[in-house]
Amino acid sequence: MSVAEYATTPTPIGPFTTLVDAEGAVLASGWTEDAEGLRELIHPRLRPAELRRRESLGEVSRTVEKYHAGEVFAIDDIAVRQISGPFLVHAWEVLRKVPAGNPLTYTAFAARSGRPEAVRAAANACARNAAALFVPCHRILRTDGTLGGFRWGLPVKRWLLDHEFPAKSTPGTGT
Repeated sequence: MSVAEYATTPTPIGPFTTLVDAEGAVLASGWTEDAEGLRELIHPRLRPAELRRRESLGEVSRTVEKYHAGEVFAIDDIAVRQISGPFLVHAWEVLRKVPAGNPLTYTAFAARSGRPEAVRAAANACARNAAALFVPCHRILRTDGTLGGFRWGLPVKRWLLDHEFPAKSTPGTGT
């Protein structure tokens, strides 16, 4: 029986809950207090059977606080564990390399993921990402620069983008 620990951290845009495995890798996260809902986002092969609440997850919780306080690159070194098919796993790895301050379009993200014709598959990688913030799918925008979808709501996505790029920026083209 596997157990994941979780903690909820207050942020300027609402409570942020993170679930981690026994090694401290993020399994799921998002702007919610619903740890059970986050648990359901985890791939069945990794999904913990039980959740244990903690006041803090140490470095992971401190990183959530640092990010929301303005250290937008603090999330880059936190371990994440997600599994799925080869394309999704690769696309999530690519997402982790999209730097704060340089959003991409879904088209550019598909190209960086090695399948330029697979824009819908790239969008699906964002939609199926369980580890929001640590796998920064909020940095992917529609071709026209509009927000597109986001599991945690467009106001949260807008806040994150504004937080990461206080000056108005244009989505990257991937070139």
